[in-house]
Amino acid sequence: QVQLVESGGGLVQPGGSLRLTCAASGFTLDRYDIGWFRQAPGKEREGISCISSNGDTTFEPDSVKGRFTISRDNAKNTAYLQMEDLSAEDTAIYSCATTLICSRTPAYWTPSFWGRGTQVTVSS
Repeated sequence: QVQLVESGGGLVQPGGSLRLTCAASGFTLDRYDIGWFRQAPGKEREGISCISSNGDTTFEPDSVKGRFTISRDNAKNTAYLQMEDLSAEDTAIYSCATTLICSRTPAYWTPSFWGRGTQVTVSS
């Protein structure tokens, strides 16, 4: 079955960290750029990080730059999002996606294949 499956979400206290995992199955992820997106209640979906197919290039918007780090392990067909110094504003459903072009402008990341997402809740 061709799919992306996110994991690693949960409840974390403000200032805490989480690492999300995006595992691909049924296809080879190393051909594609990957992006992480999030959607908070009542807000539009936001692109928060992307990485090129070979891992050499990454982009993050200013809202998460310096706190979130994307990486990938093509041998494991997996991508990751390390999140640091989390706050309540980071509470959202986080999804990975592919078949996008990783660039400096998240609005241009238009993936066509998505995982179902994982919930991240930041609360004391």
